[in-house]
Amino acid sequence: MSAREAQGLIEPELGWSASTTRTVLERMVAKGLLIRRAVHGLAVYEAKKAKVDVIGGVLNRLRGLLEIDGRLPASAFSGSQILSETEIQELEALLNAKPPVDGEAK
Repeated sequence: MSAREAQGLIEPELGWSASTTRTVLERMVAKGLLIRRAVHGLAVYEAKKAKVDVIGGVLNRLRGLLEIDGRLPASAFSGSQILSETEIQELEALLNAKPPVDGEAK
């Protein structure tokens, strides 16, 4: 979406100005979270990774931080407003996939 489209979604919730929205989007590009491309001369932003991959990565880092062994139940997110049932199933598979053995391809 364009910065203007993002602004239309963000402003009612956060009250950000258009310049703040553009600044945050550009910082997210710099951090590798978003991809910026030009479409008919208009800057358009899209996520670099799928939300399930991002959430799974965060939860797997948390697993390591808390030294959790065993399965993580993605069903805990069944009431989520941003994850569909299919995405919860994908997250479950990602969280509980067997980690690669040292030296194996990921």
